[in-house]
Amino acid sequence: MGLFTPRGRLPAGASLYRTIGPFDSETLPKGLRAEHRLKEGTWGLLNLDEGSLRFVWDDELGGADELTAPARLVVPPQVLHHVEGEGPFALTIGFHRL
Repeated sequence: MGLFTPRGRLPAGASLYRTIGPFDSETLPKGLRAEHRLKEGTWGLLNLDEGSLRFVWDDELGGADELTAPARLVVPPQVLHHVEGEGPFALTIGFHRL
């Protein structure tokens, strides 16, 4: 069984194919701070190792998750979102596909 989050799960059998980061408040790319979505068939696994971060769901359901390390969050394919973080944090994102 995969890892569950409020909007989805990492499917069993999904494999990691790319990792980006670690990022902090100085190095977090502008593209992650802006509204964006993962391509079809790609799940993101956000790993917050230090600090805190706000993950904002920009889809029709809306809402936000206030994350405090250690935290993991699965981002399903095609779901609009962005991240916000000003204080100290350490974030890595893994991309998975079946």
